Amino acid sequence: MATRSTPHATPKPILPLKGVRVLSLALNLPGPAALMRCRQMGATCVKLEPPAHPSAPKGTPGDPMGLYNRAAYDTLHQGMRIANVDLKSENGQKALHRELAKADVLLTSFRPSALQKLGLEWKSLHQRYPTLSLVAIVGAPGARGEEPGHDLTYLAKNNLVEGLDLPPTLYADMGGSLMASEAVLKARLHQLQKGKGVRLDVALSIAAAYLALPRSWGLTKPGAAVGGGHAGYRVYPCKDGRVAVAALEPHFAAALAQAAGLKASHIMAMFAPESHAGVASFLLTQTRQQLDGLAVEKDIPLYTLP
Repeated sequence: MATRSTPHATPKPILPLKGVRVLSLALNLPGPAALMRCRQMGATCVKLEPPAHPSAPKGTPGDPMGLYNRAAYDTLHQGMRIANVDLKSENGQKALHRELAKADVLLTSFRPSALQKLGLEWKSLHQRYPTLSLVAIVGAPGARGEEPGHDLTYLAKNNLVEGLDLPPTLYADMGGSLMASEAVLKARLHQLQKGKGVRLDVALSIAAAYLALPRSWGLTKPGAAVGGGHAGYRVYPCKDGRVAVAALEPHFAAALAQAAGLKASHIMAMFAPESHAGVASFLLTQTRQQLDGLAVEKDIPLYTLP
């Protein structure tokens, strides 16, 4: 007698930061993206923003992100309490310290000198709030913390900018946001183990360097396996668009070679010019729809593009 299968229940999300209160003063992208990650891990997130510029439309957030891309701002700040506070004023300082007294982690994105001017230098902050941790997002580590910079300059310094084209996304900012949310987890573990707060710096230049490691190792250099040298790991034109093929492992490469009518008998054959020519010729005869079907039928990792 056949039995009806029971669908798997959706697992409850793991919320390692549930019960943790994160206070953010960080603006633009890395800080808010890190705060968003913290909220997704269960943290209660509060953000203090400066008042909007007098010339800005009514209702514009104080974070510049809210002015130049409101949709991104709204996505980043879902489920958070946001207050406009002038941290340079007496009332603003009172509001700041009311929040600090309740927070477990403070997230900032100021230069070290700006933190000092706001009375948030780590030594005095730690004395006043011993259990509070500080995660400070900076541009560059150590003595270079005052250097001006942005996502583009950090990527350029790590050879991640090609020609005159801008990178397709903000790699250093988003990589830095992941490192910052990781730092919040580290800080929380330290608090639980030691009973006191800790300061952790997250440098966007370090995030860019981390993302650039595969390139520095030569993994993506021209002719390398994932640098265009392997016929199964490239972007090719097809009959009505393009196709990104990632048939790198031997069994995927073999399936691609078979579909293309190649006689490749070992993995290194996919580096041969004739393999490149054969795969290219085959893909040029296929439509995106045909290739999408081939991917399912032959278990080949590929993605078609217009």
